Amino acid sequence: MPEAELSIVMPAHNEEDLLDKAVHAVVDGLRDRSLPFEVIIAENGSSDRTAAIADALAEDVDEVRFLSAPEADYGRALRGGFLAATGTVVVNFDVDYTDLDFLDAAVAAVTADAGPVIVVGSKRGAGAQDERAIPRRLVTAVFSLVLRYGFRLRVSDTHGMKAMRRLPLLPLVAACRFGTDLFDTELVLRAERAGLPTAELPVTVEELRPSRTPIARRIPRTLAGLVRLRVALWLERP
Repeated sequence: MPEAELSIVMPAHNEEDLLDKAVHAVVDGLRDRSLPFEVIIAENGSSDRTAAIADALAEDVDEVRFLSAPEADYGRALRGGFLAATGTVVVNFDVDYTDLDFLDAAVAAVTADAGPVIVVGSKRGAGAQDERAIPRRLVTAVFSLVLRYGFRLRVSDTHGMKAMRRLPLLPLVAACRFGTDLFDTELVLRAERAGLPTAELPVTVEELRPSRTPIARRIPRTLAGLVRLRVALWLERP
């Protein structure tokens, strides 16, 4: 495989129903764009056939690589995929949430002269369409408000699709201490605190499957994690 200009990182936990179709859709779309790329499937803690499907994809599709971790941890899967990537730009897609139009626009932005280092696909910004169930939209809204007023986050979202310039972010990714729901939030916060420019593009979100974690369990876990993240970042102040 030629050296990648673009790395796609796709965390995968119990995604046997969607993984093969999603990866092929991304691979076929990127082949049409004639851009050297790689797709890294970051399987983590699956109890179904996800790991076997990912292994078969890596065997059959030249551009696909496969990482596996024993524990289910979305954030650590993202981190591991980023650190394994070789592309100038790293884009993270969820298996149930891919958008090549976003990729085109975001990659063009981060590779422009004086462009941002991170472009977030925002579910909250002007022009975004969030078609998910009302409880999930409410959780996202509260989470965004906490980040805006509690952490002074400048973009309106941190979860979901992102395009990132790899080299400027490598030391920040290595410094990130939180996984699960908070890795990408910590990374965006660290980038902004380091003075690196960030930006966002509006996206459309539709549910292809139920959330992997019940909202009643995710809310207290995420709030507790945000408190620990706030303390950790405060302690690191120069």
